Amino acid sequence: MNIKNILRNNMGIYQSYLYVIQAYNKLRYKLCKTDEQRIALIKSEYKRYTKMELSWPPILYTEKIQYSKLFDSNREKSDLTDKWKVREWVKERIGEEYLIPLLGVWNAFEDINFDNLPDKFVLKTNHASATNVIVENKRELDTNKTKKKFNFWMKLDFAYAGKGFEMHYSDINPKIIAEEYIVDSNGELNDYKFLCFNGQPYFCWVDVGRHNDHRRNVYNMKWELQDWRQFSYLNTDAPLSKPQNFEKMIEIAGMLSKGFAHVRVDLYNVDGKIYFGEMTFTNGKGYELIIPESANKMLGDLWDL
Repeated sequence: MNIKNILRNNMGIYQSYLYVIQAYNKLRYKLCKTDEQRIALIKSEYKRYTKMELSWPPILYTEKIQYSKLFDSNREKSDLTDKWKVREWVKERIGEEYLIPLLGVWNAFEDINFDNLPDKFVLKTNHASATNVIVENKRELDTNKTKKKFNFWMKLDFAYAGKGFEMHYSDINPKIIAEEYIVDSNGELNDYKFLCFNGQPYFCWVDVGRHNDHRRNVYNMKWELQDWRQFSYLNTDAPLSKPQNFEKMIEIAGMLSKGFAHVRVDLYNVDGKIYFGEMTFTNGKGYELIIPESANKMLGDLWDL
């Protein structure tokens, strides 16, 4: 068991550890007074997590993500990364019917009245990644433990608490939101992530078995399995069927990505019913390498900085 797993088994120590990391990273970034110093910091982090030297100007897709962290962290990216604010934008651009029904939004965990929530729902923060609790039976929810989680998450600045210096997260005002619990007829929720460049979707990947045997398939817009992969995830043993209304999903991804040089648009498909997931501007923090490198360059060539 490594040190991080040991820390995670003691939540109090782990939270203190992340607070220290957050303060340390914030100090490191604030000490960078020039673009050259910030570039040097990003280069060192890229090498630390990928074991590769970062070309500058960037060429590969994962390198261009590093560039975008420094020089494309505008207010609109923050608003569209905000899982609360983005809902109004999605409503205006493609329609409210593509939003997962909202059950509530709060500034603090103590404000939540669980009596007003259904037996099943999803709680999440709007300002970070992997800060959510899926509630399948409200009666079994440990509210004290959940409260501690959310009180901790609400104090995190994901730009610094994570490992990516994704600066557009820093401008998001933390909130807690509850959404309707949705699954398909197989009891699953399939997530389709579209890589879009200049308003055009080029590839879509699907994750399977996130909590046991994590696999990832990448497809083009003809639903043809690609021979490249992101990070170390292998393909599924059996082929995946093209989702219902896939062409409509492509259309929606194109509409949502219009006006952006690059963004990943995440959509859910529940037995043909399409829901918006999120907008991701720094896919995998740029630390999940595209393999082989020729595919990393291919994606980089699609991205006009």
